[in-house]
Amino acid sequence: MDDATTNLVMQPSTLERALEIWNAGGPSMYAIGFVALLMCAVGMNVLLTLAFGGLWPRSDRGLARWVASPASARHGGLRGLVRRAATGGSRAAVDTTFDEFATTSIEPVERQLRIMRICSNTAPLLGLFGTVTGMLATFGALASGSGGEQTMGAIAKGISEALITTEAGLVVALPGVFFHYALQQRLDATLECLDRARLLCMRHAEAGTADAAADADVDTHDDADDEPLLAGEEG
Repeated sequence: MDDATTNLVMQPSTLERALEIWNAGGPSMYAIGFVALLMCAVGMNVLLTLAFGGLWPRSDRGLARWVASPASARHGGLRGLVRRAATGGSRAAVDTTFDEFATTSIEPVERQLRIMRICSNTAPLLGLFGTVTGMLATFGALASGSGGEQTMGAIAKGISEALITTEAGLVVALPGVFFHYALQQRLDATLECLDRARLLCMRHAEAGTADAAADADVDTHDDADDEPLLAGEEG
């Protein structure tokens, strides 16, 4: 076996190196890891809810088609919402339908986005906490040691803990901020779509009410025209 092959075999694997860095970061790494897992899980749940839960924003043409023909809109998500609202028959029914949808479908997503924001803000603070504990360990080693190899090892361990936790907190926070921003933008687009859908359903309900009132007036006039005729027949 040549020297190059021997050096390759002796080099630690990526997983071993990652575990070594993790252990050098101290107890704060467990808190940062928990925050990272929670933020990723919540973010993926929000993304899947928006993409596959029927909350993806639609164009005005699609909304108008659903309002004009509610039977073509499938149940669930925005389609089901427009279907129920378009067949409600009144402005009050439209408002009630949209308010219920916001309570059951939109508010849970908003709560999860708030959790994501808290996690992204907490991660660098946990990294700073690890920095403080690492520097305290360093100063403790300097104060109690005599300058030997053991003291230098303790100082190096404290500095490593301080730097690793700081970096870990930033590594978790920065992608979390961008991920949260992207999901928030998508939710804002969905809210704008809901506003447009509400307006279209309101107009549809007003048009239906006006048509019903016109039909009622026609029936009233027909009845009024028939009354003299019936009176004449009786005479």
